[in-house]
Amino acid sequence: MRKIIKFLGRGYNFSVALEGALKLKEISYIHAEGYPVAEMKHGPIALIDQQMPTLVIATNTEDITYQKILNNIEEIKARGGHIIILATEGNEAMKDIATEIIFLPKVADFISPIVNIIPLQLLAYYSAVNRGCNVDRPRNLAKSVTVE
Repeated sequence: MRKIIKFLGRGYNFSVALEGALKLKEISYIHAEGYPVAEMKHGPIALIDQQMPTLVIATNTEDITYQKILNNIEEIKARGGHIIILATEGNEAMKDIATEIIFLPKVADFISPIVNIIPLQLLAYYSAVNRGCNVDRPRNLAKSVTVE
């Protein structure tokens, strides 16, 4: 497996995708990139294959964007991509298209980033531990930012 993963999110969850990718890079040294789901067809889709895991944050999808997110996930599946989905509890439709699925409780949209980032932090942590990385002392990172 390549050492790269795509994180996709929309709306509030786009920033969660960026943060999830950042955490994975920082402590496990696996290259990760966050993208808005809607921009997937503008470049990132070219990288999708059986060895490219894509994590899609698809929680609280009761608005008009749900079908768009579902269509993007189907595009990944059509290319043989390994799909990991964060979905809201009770969303059984995601089970049929995901390689792996993590169900999270339903919360208000504006609170969802707090809930959705937790499994991504755990993914980064356990990926790093599995690779033998020191999660308490990531290389080249300082615990605080200094300004000259």
